[in-house]
Amino acid sequence: MNSQDQHQSHTRPEQLDSSTPFPLLLQTFESCLENVFHRREDMDQLSTQRGLPPYVLREIMACNPLATFIPAKYGGRGGNLEEGIAMVEAASYESLALALIFGINWALFIQPVAKYGQQEVKQSVFDDFVRNRKMGGLMITEPDYGTDALHMQSSWTEQDGRCHIKGTKHWAGLTGWADYWLLTARHLNPSKGLSRDIDFFISDANAPGQRIVVEEKFNNLGLYMIPYGRNRIDVSVPSGHRLVPQSTGIKMMLDLLHRSRMQFPAMAMGFVRRILDEATSHCRDRLVGGRSLSSYDQAQSRLAKIQSAFTICSAMCVNTVERAGLENNLAASGLEANAIKACITDLKQDASESLLQLVGAKGYRLDHFAGRSTVDCRPFQIFEGSNDILYIQISEALLKLMKVAGENNLHSYLSHFFLTRQAADRLRQLIDFDIISVPSQRKLMELGRIVSRIIALELVIKLGQRGFDKNLIDCCETDLQQSIASMLTDFSYLNSCKPIDFDYEHPSWRDFLNP
Repeated sequence: MNSQDQHQSHTRPEQLDSSTPFPLLLQTFESCLENVFHRREDMDQLSTQRGLPPYVLREIMACNPLATFIPAKYGGRGGNLEEGIAMVEAASYESLALALIFGINWALFIQPVAKYGQQEVKQSVFDDFVRNRKMGGLMITEPDYGTDALHMQSSWTEQDGRCHIKGTKHWAGLTGWADYWLLTARHLNPSKGLSRDIDFFISDANAPGQRIVVEEKFNNLGLYMIPYGRNRIDVSVPSGHRLVPQSTGIKMMLDLLHRSRMQFPAMAMGFVRRILDEATSHCRDRLVGGRSLSSYDQAQSRLAKIQSAFTICSAMCVNTVERAGLENNLAASGLEANAIKACITDLKQDASESLLQLVGAKGYRLDHFAGRSTVDCRPFQIFEGSNDILYIQISEALLKLMKVAGENNLHSYLSHFFLTRQAADRLRQLIDFDIISVPSQRKLMELGRIVSRIIALELVIKLGQRGFDKNLIDCCETDLQQSIASMLTDFSYLNSCKPIDFDYEHPSWRDFLNP
């Protein structure tokens, strides 16, 4: 018996509890993932199948990973952000879908319930999580009101101490799996119609009158482990299951979503590290023209960009630990949260595509890590706010702040803005220009991308000042500055092309051949 087998024989998941030192818990969890995904199952084949074999999820949940996210007074480990990110990082190294399962439970159920749930329900719900390994999710999106969540049509009414919720939701991760759901709806007044505000309710799918009907399962492109679908809601929950906002329900939703977006680097961290390991190993071992692929300049360029993504993600994780705690209300932190979510998901996609390009033809298979990664990470740029929209919102928020400050010069403002001070000084020659009028929507999107990279540069600079590997920091700063310069070229180039309406068939090239 080797040392690892001896360790596993003495530290089993069922022996772990809230008093277990976190390094031991993390090591046991990583060993569990290694055993499940690489010994008992072939991860490459497993990831091409819908869902998960029941024993796989059972063995993973035996380590009680979700207890890491639950406050200590409810039987969890305390909800420490550093520990939470480390657990999700370990999951994302092996499986991006598994990391998303944890992320859904953590940011979209456990944290909002811990912060806004009523005492009478929190203890029973979290007891169920800790003792019975239950899971939870969030339903916001509706078939006709995706991005426009504020106009959702799901409604609720109250009578005799119970709230009746009706509506249709779709694209909720863990559809049909989760035991608990946070349901969003607007109060229905018979004479005034739907309220402008939004309310959240905890629904126990196993309780009488609270079952949610899955009308359709979607064949989602990628993330095969996670079920998605369309859900019909017609449930009655106790009034005590309603979350209590500190001000309005909309601000509660913003606090919830912004915190979730700031925790996206947790799901990216292990994934990008795995991409880097796979790319480095492949380039070292692959011979092309009698030379190692890693000796070619273009391969080195791709590897350097993946390392930059790893460095940026590391900096963002540090920032999340220090700024995204439940004690902080993030409702007004949209610029920062949107920048982090949009930037890191773009970088994840770029890194996965670089790996696929380096691996070549054999990576273009769903049962190969490179191909699977490219498909699995793509939806992260869409859900919880499409990146195109988030970039526009970043620009709109920034321009509003500049207007209030009476400042038109981008460098002058960013050099005093708390998210960009040091980075702005290094970019002075690039961003020393005025923004006089409100740009078009497409230019707002481009400006948002630029600002998100400047914020990323700021975080990287701060990480370097704490002693992070200097070579990685220097390379990352160079790569970010080049990216920002390229984006600024796009921003300055006037392109107002619009689609052309044809009242007839599109022109055919064959009509213009020489006789």
